[in-house]
Amino acid sequence: MSYIKIWVHAVWGTKNREPVLKPPVLEQVRAHIKDNAGKKGIMLDRINGHDDHMHALMLLKNDYSIAKQMQLLKGESSYWANQIELVKDGLEWADKYFAASVSDDKIDFVRAYIDNQQVHHQKMTFMEEYRHFILSLGYKEVDFG
Repeated sequence: MSYIKIWVHAVWGTKNREPVLKPPVLEQVRAHIKDNAGKKGIMLDRINGHDDHMHALMLLKNDYSIAKQMQLLKGESSYWANQIELVKDGLEWADKYFAASVSDDKIDFVRAYIDNQQVHHQKMTFMEEYRHFILSLGYKEVDFG
């Protein structure tokens, strides 16, 4: 078996930025995604979110692409949530997501950032933060939804 160690910080939103991830829905979705990741052999170090999006810090599994790993987490979790009618009008994730590798020396920073989503988003909305981040990388404005 090949050995890889690639930390990935992934972010994905709800479809149309619907704020359906309020407590206790957020806690149930987090717990389910973490449990499902474990069953699939995905090492999910952190997962948290706020109202309309989720953040995860995970190791990329050696036989998955980022796209496959994201599909397993997003697709299965919305299917599960809709089976148990967790959200009145259903839980749908936006098609797009963000994923970036994280160097070992930045892991603690990303962990703290993910753990503190509720405090962080009292200062800045997800879309404000996302636009600022993308522009700081030198990209033009892109559609994340």
